[in-house]
Amino acid sequence: MMLLTIWLKKLENFVIKKQITSFILVGILNTLVGYTLYVIFIYIGFDYTLSVLFATILGVLFNFKTIGKFVFKNSNNTKILKFFLVYGIVFIVNVSVIKLFKLYNFNDYISGLIAIFPASIVSFVLNKYYVFKEKNHEIN
Repeated sequence: MMLLTIWLKKLENFVIKKQITSFILVGILNTLVGYTLYVIFIYIGFDYTLSVLFATILGVLFNFKTIGKFVFKNSNNTKILKFFLVYGIVFIVNVSVIKLFKLYNFNDYISGLIAIFPASIVSFVLNKYYVFKEKNHEIN
């Protein structure tokens, strides 16, 4: 029984590492799309809050499919409402980080770039443990 528990733990660690790697690769694509949209909205004169909002809205459906399918191997469309909720939280994190760095006189472009990192961490954790959470199968 102990050997089985150790093996299952190693398998879980491998899956998590693979998910993180996939999340990073898919996230690079999603981030390029999202940041490009953000930059376009800033460039045409939108406030950073609206720029983040519009970039988030436009990217969320694309992100749902890529993260669900390629990271968590789950294409269940019924999870979309949870995904929107997660992106609402990611939006708040994103705007808060940008606002914080603007207080220290960083410009909108650099602040938005910095905000990618904490927003990505929040996104991974919430998607893994809330949106695409797998039911635990305990072995007795």
